[in-house]
Parts: sequence; structure tokens; C-alpha cells
Amino acid sequence: MTRRSAAAKPLFENAEDVIRLNIENGTLAPGVVLLESALAEVLKMSRAPVKRALSQLEQQRLISRFDGRGYMVGAVPTPGHVPRRIDIRRLGLDLGPAEGEASGPNWTRIHDEVEAELSRCLVFGQFRIIEDRLAEHYDVSRTVARDVLGRLQERRIVAKNATSRWILKPLTAQIIRERFELRAVLEVAALRTAAPHLDREALRELARRIESIERADEDIDQAEWFEIMGRFIDLAVLTTPNSELADYVASNRKTLQASHSALFRLGMPSDRSSVIELRIIVELLLNDASPSAATMFEQHISKLRDRTIAQLKIVAVVPAPTDLPPYVVHL
Repeated sequence: MTRRSAAAKPLFENAEDVIRLNIENGTLAPGVVLLESALAEVLKMSRAPVKRALSQLEQQRLISRFDGRGYMVGAVPTPGHVPRRIDIRRLGLDLGPAEGEASGPNWTRIHDEVEAELSRCLVFGQFRIIEDRLAEHYDVSRTVARDVLGRLQERRIVAKNATSRWILKPLTAQIIRERFELRAVLEVAALRTAAPHLDREALRELARRIESIERADEDIDQAEWFEIMGRFIDLAVLTTPNSELADYVASNRKTLQASHSALFRLGMPSDRSSVIELRIIVELLLNDASPSAATMFEQHISKLRDRTIAQLKIVAVVPAPTDLPPYVVHL
């Protein structure tokens, strides 16, 4: 499996990685006192993920509590490791792969972590998301919290109920079935109209890439699965000259991607068979057999729907998470 980028990780893991890196390279020497506020400023993130990162590092015995505020670099304090209160903002910490990734708007810095936390709950019933607690947890304004939830609402991960409270609706077989039915209608129609506008060389390259996966006869990691599925849609579906149809396809796919992401986060493997099916569709398109390609594509969507529902049934027996963030309440 490919290593996740800093952008794909939860914020607390990025913070943990940066602090560990600077302990290992000696920038944060034994005895240096670590305060949430200063670290949050350096890392350009809220105090909540920094707090969680420090707790993780304490469990790994890289830092320790002492008789004072904050943590001290090093394991259990010894006479040789006295607290050193220095301004870590002047140390020039090595931010590693995370450097520069916190320069966007505040909502971008917490969006992925909020989505990851909510995705863990999707198959375990209905939950309420409390906006002000979310803002407090990440030390951001309610406007930022509302921005994040609004974007998740666009992907149908969250919704507002009759009293305008944010609700996380459970992911059910019926919801998956309906979303795939919509996908079959939209994407097959788009593929039919896209046929005269295909980038044939790019499709050949995609076919070669899938063939290499078949020859390897190995599991495909989730990042590559998303990339290949998305690449096919870009080349064979979104090239439709009907811009309105393309917009509807793209919007529906965001919702389906959220469903797949939720299942992946609950331990489901990526669907290798679905990628191999795409190669057959690509070859039909390259051989100017677009009616057959459309029929095969519709069958592919149907099979992927059934496999996704089967995965949902498997994860339904997984125990519900007990370490939910304070802004998520089970109803």
C-alpha cells in the first residue's frame, strides 16, 4: 500500500510526525518544554490535534509530564533532564512533508479529519453533529465549522433535520442502491455521448496500467483504486459534450466516493474486480464498439453496486466506535 501523504492524514498524525521528527533530529532536545499553544502556532493548526498528538507521543515515551505546564521532551524526567522553557517558534522546526499544507483557509485544515471521524459512524445508526462543539474541539470559529459541514452536506454525508440540526444519516443498502441507480442512468448516458470525443492515447495508457495490475495478481491499494476509477470517468464519461450531464455525473460521484471512503475506513479492501472490468470497457471503446461498451459499463455498475452492498453487510457486524469526538452524539 502506498504511504499516505501529509494532506491525506488526520491533522493530529501530521502534528505527531512533525514533533517526532524534530525530537529525532535533535531540534527538540531533551528537556525542552512543549506547549500546545506554541506548537499550534508553528504548525498552523488548532490546539485540539496538537493536544492529541502530544498524548500519543507521551504514550510512546518520547515526551513526559512534569511538575509544570505542558510536556517535556524525553521519557520520565531525570536529574539530567530539567525543564527548558524556550520559544520553540524560534527553533526553526523541520515541518517535513506537512510544510506549506496549512496555508489554506481554516476549513481545509480540518475538513479531512472531520470527514474521517464521521465516516467511522456511517453504518452504526444516526448521529447528531453539534456545531459549536466541533468549533471548540478544533479551536476554530463556528463559521469555519459551518463551512466544513456545508461541504459535507454537498456530498450528502451530513444533512439538516426539520429543526436545522446537523445529522449524520446512516449508510444503508437502500441508499447505496439508489445512488448506483442514479449513476447507471447518468454515467451510461454520458459514456454514449462521449464516444466521439475520446482521448484514445490516454485510454490506451489506462488499459496498459490496468493490465499491469492484472499481471501482478495482487491487491490494489485504495488510493490507486480511486485514481483508476476516477481516471476512467474523466476519459470515458466526463468528456461528454453535454456539460449539464457532466455536472450531474460529477456531483453524484462525490456522494458515492464518500460511501466507498467510509467502507474503506472501516477495513474493507478495494474492489480489484471492478478495475479489471474497466479494461474490457476501455478496449470496446478503442475498437469503436461504443454500444457494447455502454452495455458492459451498465453491467459493471450493477456488479459494483452488489459488491458494495455486500461489504456494507460485512461491516455492519463491526462494533460501533467508542472513541467518538465530543461533537458527535449517537441518537
